[in-house]
Amino acid sequence: MGCATKKCGCKSELSAEQKKILTAMAGQSEPCACKEIAAACGMESKAVSCKLTALKNSGHIESPARCKYAITAAGRAAI
Repeated sequence: MGCATKKCGCKSELSAEQKKILTAMAGQSEPCACKEIAAACGMESKAVSCKLTALKNSGHIESPARCKYAITAAGRAAI
């Protein structure tokens, strides 16, 4: 599922960038901030932020604390 606003150009299937983000998050033991995820992926944080919104809306990640993100079981299954 993509984001509700469709401003990111997200589609129902995961993009290569979204899979890259999920892969980086799968290697983390604790929830991470957007900047940490961006650094791990080699992407700009603004681009990662947009993708995180779409991944959160689709249930692939969750936000257990403000501005922190963790991969869900659905996210692990998607990579």
